[in-house]
Amino acid sequence: FESSTQLSESHAPRLARLNRREGSGGWAPQRTDRNRWLQVDLRDRVEVTGVATQGRHGSSDWVTSYQLMVSDTGRAWKRYRLEDGTFPGNSDADGVVLHKLPHPVRTRYLRFVPLTWNPSGWVGLRIEAYGCSYKSDVADFDGRSSLLYRFNQKSMSTVKDVISLRFKSQKGEGVLVHGEGQRGDYITLELHQGRLALHLNLDDAKLHSGSGHASVTLGSLLDDQHWHSVLIERFNKQVNFTLDRHTQHFRTRGDGDSLEVDYELSIGGIPLPGKPGTFLRKNFQGCMENLYYNGVNIIDLAKRRKPQIYSVGNVTFSCSEPQPVATTFLSSSSSFLSLTPEPRAESLSVHFQFRTWNRDGLLLFTQPGRGSEHLVLRLGGGQLRLTFHRSALQRSEISTGEAPVNDGLWHSVSLTTRDRRIFLALDSEPASAIDLGDQGEGCPPSSGSPGCRNPTSAFQGCLRLLSINNQPVDLFQVQQGLLGNYSDLQFDICGIRDRCLPNFCEHGGRCVQSWSTFHCDCSGTGYSGPTCHNSIYEPSCEAYRQAGSSSGFFSIDPDGSGPLKPTLVYCNMTEDKVWTVVSHNSTEPVHVRGSTLQRPHVMRFNYSASPEQLRALVATSEQCQQEVVYRCRKSRPQSRALQKAVGPLSWWVDSSGEKHTYWGGVLPGVQQCSCSLDENCIDMNYFCNCDADREANDTGVLSYKDHLPVREITIGDTNRTGSEAIYRIGPLHCYGDRFLWNAASFYQESSYLHFPTFQAELSADISFYFKTTAPSGVFLENMGVKDFFRMELSSPSTVAFTFDVGNGPVVLAAKSHVPLNDKQWHYVRAERHVKGASLQVDQLPLRYAEAPADGHLRLQLSSQLFVEVSISFERGSSLTYTFQEPFSVMHNRSTQSFPAYPDSSKSRENVGFSFQTSQSPAMLLVTTTFHSQYMAIILAHNGSLQIWYHLNKEKRPDVFTPLPVTLADGLLHSVRIHREGRDIHIQDINQKYTLSSDTELNTIKALTLGKVTAGTMAVDEEVLQAASQGFVGCLSSVQFNHVAPLKAALLNRGSSLVSMRGRLVESTCGSSADMTTSHSLSGATLLHFLPRSC
Repeated sequence: FESSTQLSESHAPRLARLNRREGSGGWAPQRTDRNRWLQVDLRDRVEVTGVATQGRHGSSDWVTSYQLMVSDTGRAWKRYRLEDGTFPGNSDADGVVLHKLPHPVRTRYLRFVPLTWNPSGWVGLRIEAYGCSYKSDVADFDGRSSLLYRFNQKSMSTVKDVISLRFKSQKGEGVLVHGEGQRGDYITLELHQGRLALHLNLDDAKLHSGSGHASVTLGSLLDDQHWHSVLIERFNKQVNFTLDRHTQHFRTRGDGDSLEVDYELSIGGIPLPGKPGTFLRKNFQGCMENLYYNGVNIIDLAKRRKPQIYSVGNVTFSCSEPQPVATTFLSSSSSFLSLTPEPRAESLSVHFQFRTWNRDGLLLFTQPGRGSEHLVLRLGGGQLRLTFHRSALQRSEISTGEAPVNDGLWHSVSLTTRDRRIFLALDSEPASAIDLGDQGEGCPPSSGSPGCRNPTSAFQGCLRLLSINNQPVDLFQVQQGLLGNYSDLQFDICGIRDRCLPNFCEHGGRCVQSWSTFHCDCSGTGYSGPTCHNSIYEPSCEAYRQAGSSSGFFSIDPDGSGPLKPTLVYCNMTEDKVWTVVSHNSTEPVHVRGSTLQRPHVMRFNYSASPEQLRALVATSEQCQQEVVYRCRKSRPQSRALQKAVGPLSWWVDSSGEKHTYWGGVLPGVQQCSCSLDENCIDMNYFCNCDADREANDTGVLSYKDHLPVREITIGDTNRTGSEAIYRIGPLHCYGDRFLWNAASFYQESSYLHFPTFQAELSADISFYFKTTAPSGVFLENMGVKDFFRMELSSPSTVAFTFDVGNGPVVLAAKSHVPLNDKQWHYVRAERHVKGASLQVDQLPLRYAEAPADGHLRLQLSSQLFVEVSISFERGSSLTYTFQEPFSVMHNRSTQSFPAYPDSSKSRENVGFSFQTSQSPAMLLVTTTFHSQYMAIILAHNGSLQIWYHLNKEKRPDVFTPLPVTLADGLLHSVRIHREGRDIHIQDINQKYTLSSDTELNTIKALTLGKVTAGTMAVDEEVLQAASQGFVGCLSSVQFNHVAPLKAALLNRGSSLVSMRGRLVESTCGSSADMTTSHSLSGATLLHFLPRSC
């Protein structure tokens, strides 16, 4: 154990092991320590799967949140990131908080960096790490070396390949793996500008030059000197390319299915044949671990000097660690590093490397001489700019390079002064110079020109390899306060992140980032908003008419913010209908002669919209149709005489690729033409005019929209003398917008609609119109394990949008100066994305909330999307939901057989409900098992909420009281409880409790709301008193895991699953109380009833 400092010998890091009580019971740093950390050396690289923390024993010192850092060497640290960036810590001194890492990490050193601690105490920490050892074969490449794996035969031809390895490097360029064949096949895995590229070609280059090449790039910032995992899986043309859990699936191009590699596979570089030490591309410099090629451990063979391996240059089998110390400048307003160089007569030289995403920032300020002269080196607009200020009014400036340097890559800077000249060099470019004797340009005293203003933002990024006057600067001495001064720096780590990976910009939006955030450039996409989520086009021609437009060409977006791009259509706005017209490539009449069934005429129609766009348009339209003109002379489409022998002679193919032989004016399933239905065919012995084998016409309109549009037509009977068919397939015509004119009426408070789980992980929007006379009520709600979203009329004049993605509940409320329950239509639109959330109601000001910079991103929902059900309980009444069989029996059954049963994950419960009562004690909910276990939620004698868990009949139950106040106050309260293992989270008040056991509720028997008959279950005395009193009041939105017992009661009246005793009335919670004063446990407004609305 090591630490930054220690408060005293009795607070030393050696006392920081979990559950130790010696000394002062754990580690504590000095109160003047600005960079607090506690570090553990695991003695070797191991796979860490979890970490645990405690506070300092018997004290008020504990850490409430921390960062976890990892390193192989105790240098060059990397932050282990949870989704929200930090690890929640402790709430007391001796409780243990365990975090199972979502992705195990292989490392030797762990560093715990306290961020926040008990405000009434100080930092106190005891820790533990969990994991296991693993096999590691390592090879180190110095940038001039490689390994060659030579095959047993001249060439290796494979249809299946699996290549896996781990690597780390501080160079952004270099070949990791390469193989090629004489016919032109090749596979190359290489680093380029800090990204990993896979190049693959399976085609014979002599036959198909360049046609089979495929390239895929993953990751960024991979020159961070930390381990990255790679897996390449190929079967024929299908390839899975994985980097650090991010997988890209793609298919190779061309005709080839096999990869043919001649002689050898090269690792670390591509040697030039016949010229030892000469390489075709830049070599990899760094370490590789556990490199497998189709099951062969390449590095193990090399270590054992097997003859299949040939070594070029100096390849060693331990990982060297030439790691420069990097420093992160955290703040664009307050970070700085101040150093005083040794005085020298005439010259100054400064060298360093930096990387950043920011376009602007001050890199260096120095006064090379006396007086007001000073040098400013800064980033301006993504370029490096050096300005020499002779006075307040005189300056000279130079800039380097045309390419921007805020690209996240490392750049080298050299600044020197000599012979009254200042030289500035960037990377490998020629140096630029300023002559100190020049007068320079003048700046008026009040100039607003950007070139005349000093930069206001500090540099925000990483810096390393700093030297002044050719003397390296020891940044550890700076950190220890022995050299210079600094503010808001983080040492021995480069904390740069690529916020555009993954790219959260939708619909092809371009991601542009700075150090702390990103924004989306939506230009040219047809979408707008912070993440390019919202279409700028109307969804239909009907919507354009509602906006006042007349006939013309318009871009429509039928799926709105969905994945499909807008498409250009013609909107024909007639008096009675608005027609959407989509044309294709062949709307003129086509003459067909000489076709047979063996050599038919086939025409494929390419529409101005993609098949996916056409499906969306047809699905949202009320009706679609397409005219088919068919004129014939001795050309039979059906021919009953030949039908049994050869089948139909002509047909058409629908949007799904299915073949049809019904024609215009007829519905599916009838192999006829419209004249047959109208009973006016020219020969009533046939179902089509043209089947009479004379000159005729079978024109009609196809109107079964599920088969539209026509994709292809085949004509097969025009090869006889005088035979000819003339056909024309008209454009697709659709009218109506099913989503624009639809409504649902809710006439009872128990009415509801339910839909599949709302897919809203990263972005989603919901819009609707409503009208009602009710003062309040829930429109929509969807729940997850912890996450949720809800839209409600929280008062007669307020619409609220509430959600939680893991950062705590966010409430957006739009308040109108007039009532919204006026039985008039009102428009509501809510949107949530990774940048924030918004709520729009009618023309009220838009309500917007930004998302925290490093918070949770994904809204994870699991239940159905529904509105709530409420039931009033009278004295003595109860509702019991009986699980059909013991859970252990149900476990292997289909979920379709049992539509509601507990989550099968062990030791996990999710409970949510709202209630209103004035009675105490009271039984709200109790769940019992076949093994005498129970979980109960009651109101005690004093009205306080109590949660009881009795998981082991040999022990006393665990009892928790979240708030010591009465909830039997006639107000509506909401309870949300999530249990996982030993941990219980009370969502509304953000409280956490720890059970004495992580035992699961095994083989759940029943769930009861309200009164429980004496003798039907074994519970403790206080729970029994509440059970005997039952519950009088209103319960709403009750959910236990995936069971919604109130809904089950309404949907399954008479079912053996649900039994009801006494009088239970479908109700609105709060009908007997002021509807605007309902509360969650934390006091946040939360109503759970469904108003009469449309």
